[in-house]
Amino acid sequence: MKAFTLGAAIALAFSAAAYAQAPTWTVPSESQRCPSKWGAADERGSANHQKPAAVMNAAKLIKTGEVIELAHVLGPSMAFFGTRRFDMHTKRTFMNQFSNMRGSNEEIIITELGQVGTQFDGFAHQTHLNSWYNCQKVDENSDRTGFKKFGIHNVGTLFTRGVLIDVAGFKGVEMLGDNYEITVEDLEGALKKQNLTLQPGDAVLIHTGWGKLYGKDNPRYVKSCPGIGVPAALWLAAKDPMLLGADNWPVEVSPNPDKQLSLPVHQIALVVNGIHLLENLKLDELAQKGVGEFAFVMQPLKIQGGSGSTVSPIAVR
Repeated sequence: MKAFTLGAAIALAFSAAAYAQAPTWTVPSESQRCPSKWGAADERGSANHQKPAAVMNAAKLIKTGEVIELAHVLGPSMAFFGTRRFDMHTKRTFMNQFSNMRGSNEEIIITELGQVGTQFDGFAHQTHLNSWYNCQKVDENSDRTGFKKFGIHNVGTLFTRGVLIDVAGFKGVEMLGDNYEITVEDLEGALKKQNLTLQPGDAVLIHTGWGKLYGKDNPRYVKSCPGIGVPAALWLAAKDPMLLGADNWPVEVSPNPDKQLSLPVHQIALVVNGIHLLENLKLDELAQKGVGEFAFVMQPLKIQGGSGSTVSPIAVR
């Protein structure tokens, strides 16, 4: 019993020592991050970049008309995070008793429609304590029928210049390591190799190769993943993109190298800077074909008051 008590005390001491160190990143105070650069009442954040000029700029990139789908199929082989689920039950409803004998079929789907498959995160999805993007308060703007602020139904169509940053290709591998943190130097090196520069309002997609595991080794896919860390996220946010996406489940590296932090890039993007995230993308075809820039097109589902949306984005070149 004494040995157990001593061991527990030692473990507690080590734990306390670890947490005595300051975390490598903290959420800026509300006075530092609010109001948003888009205005104190703004709910659109980076989607404010969606103007006719963004569409015209993206349309100029279409040379061949080739469409490349960036979404995984919704079905039982998807990789699920935590207790999320996707259950589809077919319904053979009836056979009409008319001369043409028209049959009818449909289905019922039980799922977290905003947070499964290839998914788009809205600003209602993440908080710092009780505070959303632009310092709106969660408890003042939510009920059981949906979020009154930042509902995903308000986002609308996004049609802009898409940029693929092929970090796996830059590192000379098919897939980055299980918890590799993508650095600013990696992003700059990949962009230089691809002869690309980022522009405000871009849809910035990061190829890690991790998507090769999706639907094939789901336990490994969701256990950890390579992705951007805090410095890379801050660097990308300063480039003023419309959204950040990747072929992994959280866009960022997980677990974070700083054990005190839980998915800090989600807060950097969604809470602090009002930049949407796009997860579980299918990017291997773009990378294999060497497509670095393209017209990016996506329409979130109009889920009234929803925190996110399952989506099927495309790249057109």
